[in-house]
Amino acid sequence: MHVSVLLSEAVDGLNVQPNGTYVDATLGYAGHSREIQKRLKRGFLFAFDQDKLAIDNGKKVFAASKNVTLIHSNFKNLKEELNKKGIEKVDGIIFDLGLSSPQIDDAQRGFSFMKDAELDMRMDTTKEFSAKTVVNEYELERLVDIFFKYGEERYSKSIAKAIIKIRPINTTLELVEVISNAVPTKYFLTHHPERQIFQAIRIEVNDELRILESVLPDAIDLLNTHGRISVITFHSLEDRITKQIFKKYSEVPEIVKGLPNIPEEYKPKIKLINKKPITPSKEEIAINSRSKSAKLRIIERM
Repeated sequence: MHVSVLLSEAVDGLNVQPNGTYVDATLGYAGHSREIQKRLKRGFLFAFDQDKLAIDNGKKVFAASKNVTLIHSNFKNLKEELNKKGIEKVDGIIFDLGLSSPQIDDAQRGFSFMKDAELDMRMDTTKEFSAKTVVNEYELERLVDIFFKYGEERYSKSIAKAIIKIRPINTTLELVEVISNAVPTKYFLTHHPERQIFQAIRIEVNDELRILESVLPDAIDLLNTHGRISVITFHSLEDRITKQIFKKYSEVPEIVKGLPNIPEEYKPKIKLINKKPITPSKEEIAINSRSKSAKLRIIERM
């Protein structure tokens, strides 16, 4: 069973209107999409995923549905793809930025540091650029940079040097072994640097943070008045970007603060529905341990 994290909180946060138009930017195994569709009468749902397996599964889930359109595309193309369908405004968008359970559980995808597989980590399997390219072709400085920036890993330099010394590295467990030999044993056993390094490589392969930075302003522009966005993040880098963009669009710029009449173009575009992120309940974490790092932020278009 594939459990969607913060399912009811994220969908409740959208305040779904029965006749509205909604977007699930990250279909995955359709948990959030199914919940949104349940609340629609004459409304419509567009669901995106760059992973063909998710789209193929979605076709089965929504085979009998007339009000769901699946779009095989990265959500960076949100505006463009919706415009192609004649959609210029929507009433809500949900982003669930975590890996879907099937992506982690399918060892062949190379996302897991606990199962042996070819180094891959592509969310869009039609692309050629994979984890193998990053690990075997990046120069030292570039490896150190992504391990430090995207993995926030203390031993980034030692790990990068060890990789360069021993490569080619072809499988996930080969990489884990190199990481374990590059750091003190106690640190490896207590801090799990392989988790951070795999995260960093995955972010680099899929260009996750840059895409998130570019899509959130687009998503805000797509919203009707009172339309909402729910964003579920799973690590501090994603959450920081989401928080900063939402802060920027919900505040009056310094230049016009204090003016009796703030010009229209300087008025905040959105308001924060929750100032602090919503996190999973103890019950949800007990059922699904992967949810423990999840944070949900919700905004409303003004």
